[in-house]
Amino acid sequence: MTSSHVAPFGVWPEALALAQSEIPRQDGVELSIVIPTFNERENIIPLVERLRTALVGVAWEVIFVDDDSSDKTVDVVRSLSLGDRRIRGIRRIHRRGLAGACLEGILSTSAPIVAVMDADLQHDETRLVAMLAMIRSNRTDLVVATRYGGQGSSEQGFNRIRQAGSQMAIRIAKRLLKIETSDPMSGFFMVKRALIEELAPKLSQQGFKILLDIIASSPAPLKLGEISYVFRPRIHGESKLDASVVVEYLGLLIAKWSGDIVSSRMLLFGMVGLSGVVVHLTTLRLFLLGGLAFPVSQAIAMLIAVISNYTLNNALTYRDRRRRGVRFLTGLMLFSALCSIGVLAGTGVSSLFYSREPQWWLAGLAGAVIGAGWNYITSSMITWRRAG
Repeated sequence: MTSSHVAPFGVWPEALALAQSEIPRQDGVELSIVIPTFNERENIIPLVERLRTALVGVAWEVIFVDDDSSDKTVDVVRSLSLGDRRIRGIRRIHRRGLAGACLEGILSTSAPIVAVMDADLQHDETRLVAMLAMIRSNRTDLVVATRYGGQGSSEQGFNRIRQAGSQMAIRIAKRLLKIETSDPMSGFFMVKRALIEELAPKLSQQGFKILLDIIASSPAPLKLGEISYVFRPRIHGESKLDASVVVEYLGLLIAKWSGDIVSSRMLLFGMVGLSGVVVHLTTLRLFLLGGLAFPVSQAIAMLIAVISNYTLNNALTYRDRRRRGVRFLTGLMLFSALCSIGVLAGTGVSSLFYSREPQWWLAGLAGAVIGAGWNYITSSMITWRRAG
């Protein structure tokens, strides 16, 4: 039989120091490049080769944070990591979103300096050394690689419509949030990790524009630097930008403008709820004009509004927890079943209103408010609960 001995608390510092003195020391990583990925398998190897060429003489690592890509992007990362310990991969399950992936990658490293860039080869990795030099000088907390300052350009990587949309979004952000950098929408930047550690609780895990969130969330003005680059065209894969990204961006802007009193998810949920009210009242009016009795019309209108709200919330508000395929249908069934209680309550309340004051819009609105309240509870706590 062996016996064990637990050392007093005061012994641990000396024991730890002794143990550390016996471990061969290795130079630490100075720069960590965090790259969020989703179906970027074909870009991983050429990107790593470009980093190796660009960062000669720098103690670096690259962390690919993958949102469980269907093309097995993370398998390529793991294969490369077997031959190069500077390459790491994080696979996220049941979590989506570029901002959340970037934040998770940044917080997973001990490197004092972190760069964020895309996996699509559109960002110019040769600018990393110059960006690092600016951070090392200690005159900047954050360096933005800009497409719209100096010799920068976005003409190669964007068509005219997307270029115009990007520039409009930048103008809105700069005016609304008083941000000075020429490219707050950039997905390519370098920052001191300690700053992100400090701001992490305030940062949104939704959306695509983490740089804007970082700058707007800082309680004190940041020392910003800029370095221009030419935004390249995408070679492999498809762009992840769509209409929902625009909605998320507007939600982030308003959230930061309000001082985070209104979260972007809450705002999106409210916008969807507002659209549900329009759907509800429009449907109710149409059925009343068609000759149906008010209680029947109200019940049908509420059910249609529930389906509309579910579909839009799944696509926008809970994009990072989106239900797909069979799970979309089971979610709709669950959501509808839970909301049936709200439908019954809303129908009863609105019918009472209508019997006392026969104004269809007022009675319909009362029922919609009851349904919306129940909708919020079921959405947040049950239908799109975060997987454990």
